[in-house]
Amino acid sequence: MERLIYYLESIHPLSEGLKQYLIENLKIRQLSRKEYLLRAGHVSRYIYFIETGLLKCFYMSNNMEVCSWFMKEGDVIISVESFFTQRPSYEAIQAIEDCELHYISNDELQFIYRHFPEFNFIGRVLTEKYYTLSEQRLYSMRMQRASERYQYLLDHFPDLVKRVASKYLASYLGVTEVTLSKIKGKVYT
Repeated sequence: MERLIYYLESIHPLSEGLKQYLIENLKIRQLSRKEYLLRAGHVSRYIYFIETGLLKCFYMSNNMEVCSWFMKEGDVIISVESFFTQRPSYEAIQAIEDCELHYISNDELQFIYRHFPEFNFIGRVLTEKYYTLSEQRLYSMRMQRASERYQYLLDHFPDLVKRVASKYLASYLGVTEVTLSKIKGKVYT
């Protein structure tokens, strides 16, 4: 929990009241590799902070798994549309590695926003961060060749390239595993 408090305070100082509320209300969840945090068709009722581990967000299209996100230590993870609308999710979230997560419910988050004004600033900064990442991903998928998308991953998220299985990376990049293998061969030669 110290990592989460430190992370939040790096964005904006927390009042003692908010720190106490978080200490009293944050829960911890351990997730084993391949275990689901959220299944498609279920409502995303909690917002999670990843203390340790790596997760993937994905959906099914034509009986194929399409990876849309990877989140690791220090990230916040939810099924965005489901969490904010409180409707069933079209995507699933699954652990790629064993994970330790801190979490609160949507209701608890709303309580924090209402009673601790400084958290509205934190929430805005986090929303801006993840929205920007989403826009970068969208641009990449629309405007860059697969090799450029892979190079971007290497440049900005080299740890993911080492930690994520090729089949998931290929899905994320919108290519086959064979194409990803060829791209990797060209990058390293």
